[in-house]
Formats: sequence, C-alpha cells, structure tokens
Amino acid sequence: MFPDRVTSIPANVLNTQRIDFCTDDAKKVRSYAGHVHIDSTETPGTENHLFYWFFESQTCNPNVAVADQQELISRTPLLIWLNGGPGASSLLGLFLENGPLSIGDDAAGTISVASTTWNQEAHVVYWDQPIGTGYSYSDAGELVKSEKTLSLMFWKGLQKFFGMHPEYAQCPLYVCGESYAGKYVPAIALEIDKQNRRNAGGHHIDLRGISVGNGWIKPELSLRVLIDYAYTTGFLGIGQKKSLRDAYEVYQDALESGEMKKATKLGNDLVATVLAYGGNFDLYDVRRWDDLPMGALRAYLDSKEVKKSLHVPKDVPWQCADDKGPVAGALVEDNMTDASGKYAEILGRGYRALLYTGNFDTACGYRSTEEILDDLMRQKGEHEHAEWRNAPRLVWTQAQGDPKGFVRRLRNLTQVGVPGSGHQVPAFQPRICREMLYNWLFDRPFAGYDPQQPAKQRNGGTGLRKA
Repeated sequence: MFPDRVTSIPANVLNTQRIDFCTDDAKKVRSYAGHVHIDSTETPGTENHLFYWFFESQTCNPNVAVADQQELISRTPLLIWLNGGPGASSLLGLFLENGPLSIGDDAAGTISVASTTWNQEAHVVYWDQPIGTGYSYSDAGELVKSEKTLSLMFWKGLQKFFGMHPEYAQCPLYVCGESYAGKYVPAIALEIDKQNRRNAGGHHIDLRGISVGNGWIKPELSLRVLIDYAYTTGFLGIGQKKSLRDAYEVYQDALESGEMKKATKLGNDLVATVLAYGGNFDLYDVRRWDDLPMGALRAYLDSKEVKKSLHVPKDVPWQCADDKGPVAGALVEDNMTDASGKYAEILGRGYRALLYTGNFDTACGYRSTEEILDDLMRQKGEHEHAEWRNAPRLVWTQAQGDPKGFVRRLRNLTQVGVPGSGHQVPAFQPRICREMLYNWLFDRPFAGYDPQQPAKQRNGGTGLRKA
C-alpha cells in the first residue's frame, strides 16, 4: 500500500457522503496525492513542499498488479497539468476543466465524476506550483522569483515523484497548462531537457512535448491585442482606444528600458482600465461579465476531511489567486518578460508542441498566439516561414458539418483555434478539447477539409495528420 494512495474523498463540503476510489472487493482507479519534499537552497535546513494529485489512465486496470501490465502503463502518455495565475492552483483545472472530478456551483459543493476527463486514455498529474500556490508551501515562507528557480525545483519534484512511483517513470511525458503556464510549461520542459542531456542522475524523463492553451507568452503583444479586441467588439470608444494606446506606449517605454516591475504595474493598470471602460466584462470571455464560478471549491479544499484524504497537513491552507498576492508579487520581474524564444528552443530540439486558443478570450487569445508563431517561423528563415504560412488551415468539422476548430500543422508544431470558447478551453468545450488533445497525442486525424481547395477536390472531407 502506497502511503500517498487516495482511497476516497468527501462528496461534498460537509462530508455527509464519500466518493470511493476503491471498495472492499475492487479498485476503481489508482490515484495518489501528497507532497514531494525538496531541500531549500535559500534557507539551509528547511524544505519546500510541492503538492501533486495523480490519476492513472482508465485504459489500465486498477485490479491488475502493476507488474502484470507494466508494458501498458509505460507506453501510456503521462500528462502534467499546470494552471497559471501566477498563484492559481492546478486543482482549478482538475475540478473545473479537465479532471475526473467536478464540483457543482451549489453551496454544498457536490462532487461528481466527470465524463470528459483527460485521464480516459492518459495518466494525468496535477501539480500546485510554484510554492505558495494551492497546497504547496515552504517551511521558511520563501517564494520563487524566476522561471529558472521554478523549473529546477519542479524537476527535482518530478524526480521525487518518480522515486515513489517508478512504474510511471518510463511513460512518454507531456507538460501541459494554460494562461501564465505559457511561461511555466516551456521553462520546465527545457529544464527537463537540460537535465536529461547532462545525465544529472535520477530518472531520465522521456519528454515528448508540450501543450499550452491560451498562453501568456509575449505580454507586450497580448496587451496590444487586448486593446484592439475590446475596441472591435464594441467595449471601447475611439477616443478611449486612443488614450489606451498612449498608455500602452508608456508601458512599452518601461519594458524597453528593462524596468520590469514598473512595466508589470503599468500593464496591469492598462488591463484594469480596458475592463473599466467596457463595464467590467470578463477578461477571459468577452461574452460574459463574470469569470467561471469556483462555487464552493475553496471551502471544499480547506476542509479537514479533504486534506486528510489527500495527505495534506491540516494546518496547510489552500491558496489560490490570479495574478495577485505573494506568488505574483515574487514573480513581478518575470510577468512581462517575453517567453516566446523558449518555444523556438522547444521546437528546435524536436519536441512536439500544441498551442490552442479559445476565440473569445481577451487576455491571451487567438491573435497573439497566431502572431507569436508567425514571428517564430520568420526567425527560422524565409523557407520555413513560407512553409508555415502556406500550411493548410483545416476546418475541423463535427458530423453535421459545423466547425469544431481550425487546425494547422507543420512537422512538430500544431496550432488549433477553438470557436465558442473563452480562456479555459477545457471548461467551455470539454469534449472537443479532449478530442483535440488525443488527436495530437496519438496522431489521429482531424477530420475536415481545406477551404482553399476546390470543393470537388475535398472528397467529402480529409484528415490532417502531421506533415
């Protein structure tokens, strides 16, 4: 019996019922949760503690011994999921977006089993990071101030996890996340790559690629696009747009002079002004006035019975914030930096990358991702830039012909636009998002057509695979 095994969890805030992960005669799913403990380099004699919650793929049989299905377990992809913020717990992703459990927006916080979970065909592990986020904490109260520190700490945490669960150490691994994780994901992937090449010891991690939804990657671009999008959708008048453009130039001056703390403040002020001018529409979905509701999630995760079930010390609070609070404050120098170069490194090293966006997100939506990728390909050279621009942009269709998305692929890069979705694509379009992910993971075709081909050449639809 593993000490971090999750056998059951409360089915609501009051713990009047429980959801069993195993019964007296059968196991329903292998799930593990708890902390990995990493020695602090800042405060000798203390530790930092990163929280994880793991769910084995439903393709594996929890009633069959690991040794008897190790080959199946090892060939199944292992997905790491990271929410952003900075300061947003990845348990938001678990309960509100793509996990095997969901929480109702009723006062009781009723937990139910989700049918659109990403662990249907893959192992998934949700990590609270950096320290100070979710259930992750530091003995000395230290916080992470750079992607370099964050990614090294996370690599050490992965080593600890695989030390406890070596049965998953050989799985093909994909680092996935959304929003500010557009910075975390490539930094962590490059750290894994670096440690693998150094033969740093411990487990060699079989990194295969990264997936990022609505990533906060190049803030300077995202903020410019935000102003244009709010104006185009009618939330700004032409005079307001002009004043915001003037404020944007002041922000740019701070950015170009390397005053990152000042740039972060000016950038955040710019966002707040755009929202105020527009009547405080939802930054993450231009169609709404409020973000996705958390419901009773905070009360649920702060309950002593939930913490006990997940092996979390009772005095550790669940902390969650979106670009405010101590975690965001510690990363103030990182917030407005351009992380797009890391994606060029990822692609250059041959790893696969999936970047997808919901089209109603104003924070870091489709246009910023489109222009980032176009610029990356331009930097690779005229030939690759032309190849990317000329790559078919498939209309990925549902059975009745309505679009599920718009897909472009070139070698190890895949881009998908998802209509009808805001910032958190797995929450707005859960089935389509999971299908998109699995098509990418397992190289399944995106069934649809190239609208630039004559209709007579489409033959009722084609499937786009990687080039």
